[in-house]
This record gives sequence, structure tokens and C-alpha cells, in this order.
Amino acid sequence: MISRDLTFIVGGARSGKSAHAERLARESGLPVTYIATARIGDGEFAQRVEHHRARRPAHWALVEAPLDLAGALEAAAAPGQCVLIDCLTLWLANLLCPPDAETPRSDGSERIDAFAAACERAQGTVLVVSNEIGMGVVPLGAATRLFVDELGRLNQRIAALADRATLVAAGLPLALKTP
Repeated sequence: MISRDLTFIVGGARSGKSAHAERLARESGLPVTYIATARIGDGEFAQRVEHHRARRPAHWALVEAPLDLAGALEAAAAPGQCVLIDCLTLWLANLLCPPDAETPRSDGSERIDAFAAACERAQGTVLVVSNEIGMGVVPLGAATRLFVDELGRLNQRIAALADRATLVAAGLPLALKTP
């Protein structure tokens, strides 16, 4: 039997989801590996990343995984360890909107399948953060609709695997799924 504790944390932009996940990681009392999925594309986004970086304890290990999220999770997850992944939204953007191409990566669905399988096999405590972006109107552009649809499917898939799921709104965590 695999000893896994998988928590899925979802919320809107600036909802407090990352801060909530960071609090859970600190409170776990375990060594933490923070897996960052972002690619910094401009100065404003660099400031956002720095805000997150400044909030984290300096002793947490950092792994940057803009594409190979499954490999990063498999390398970091172990009994007695906590892994915090922030976030699925930016990782999916890297797959669907690569900076060096006009079309989604051809291996995107394989990478998503590999990540879901890694979540199923992961040992230890794993916290996965994602955005909830599908609560508004249907977007007008085809590329935006594709992104919203794919993120919704990915969120559902990981939430189904999770032992617990939490929605964070206005800084307040709401339990969606408990063991």
C-alpha cells in the first residue's frame, strides 16, 4: 500500500490558494520541496514570482519544472517528505502555449497522463495548487476556450485522485473533499 496524502487546492487569482498551501506545508513539519512551474516572461510576472519566493522559508528545496512535472514529482515525493506544486495553471500554459511555438506541444497529453500517474504513485505529502478559471462566461477566442476546458479537465482529474480538495476564496479555505 502506498503511503500518500494528496491535497488539491484550487482558487482564483490572488484568492490565497498559494499562501494556504504554503501554510499546510509549514504545518506538516516535514522537509518541503517546492516545485515551481512558472516561466518568467516579463518584469511584472517576475515581481509576482518574487512575491511568492519572499514568502517561502529559505530552507525549502526548490525545483523548477516548467515541463517535466511528473519527473519532478517522482524525484521529490517520498515518505516523510512534503512536496508543494505551484501551480498546474502555469504548467498547462507551458504545454498549450509554449513560448517558442504557435501551437500546443505535441506531447502535452502524454505529459498530463504522466503527471496524473505520478500523483497516483506519489508517497508522502503532496500539495497541488491550481486556478479555478471556469466560473465565468465562456471565453470568445478558441485558444482561450481550449485552455479553460483543458484546465477544467486537469483540475477534475487531480481532484478525483486527491484525498482532500480545498477551494480558497477571499483567503478562506473551504473543504470540497475530505478523507
